[in-house]
Amino acid sequence: MPRPARPPRLPRTTAGRRRLVRAVVALCALGLLPYAWVYTTAEGRLRTPGEVPETGVAVVFGAGLWGGEPSPYLAHRLDTAAGLYADGRIRAVLVTGDNSREEYDEPDAMRAYLVERGVPDARIVSDYAGFDTWDSCARAKRIFGVDEAVLITQGFHVRRAVALCEEAGITSYGVAAAGDRRDGVWYYGAVRETLAAGKAALDALVEPDPMFLGPREPGVEQALTGP
Repeated sequence: MPRPARPPRLPRTTAGRRRLVRAVVALCALGLLPYAWVYTTAEGRLRTPGEVPETGVAVVFGAGLWGGEPSPYLAHRLDTAAGLYADGRIRAVLVTGDNSREEYDEPDAMRAYLVERGVPDARIVSDYAGFDTWDSCARAKRIFGVDEAVLITQGFHVRRAVALCEEAGITSYGVAAAGDRRDGVWYYGAVRETLAAGKAALDALVEPDPMFLGPREPGVEQALTGP
């Protein structure tokens, strides 16, 4: 029968314990560097809906479906986009989300929701391969030709979205969706962002191709210039 593993022993000397504390502090600081990069990159790029400058296109990131309809968080993002369109601050909306399987279609659900709230269908463009924040930002630039955009998402995610879209070459204004309750799900999302910052920093460093690319699409240009 194998012996049970012994718990790790703390250093016995004062000097050893000090070295251990320094090592733990250094590791914690290193782990927080990606979040610090996200925070500082987005500084000065965040706006309230009333502060958003007139911009051609808003990018709304997917946030899940419930029974084929936008989840509450996604609905709040779309409500914010519809409000900006009604106020004349944006002229088109790029909805980006997951359509990796036939029975799950975030972009079409987002489009239908916006149309019901007064955004003309011709002003909505769908990106069906926005599988994560980097893919959405990279595709907005490389596939849809977006150079400047309002990014609409939850407050806990907006800085990462801005940092990654700026890295992808998009001048970005981040807007936190209104209407969210600070419940357990919200705080879970906020904690998760600290961990997601590591992947964001790696994406910014490596700039990988999105999962799916393809030819340039004129949808955004047509939405902005059409009648």
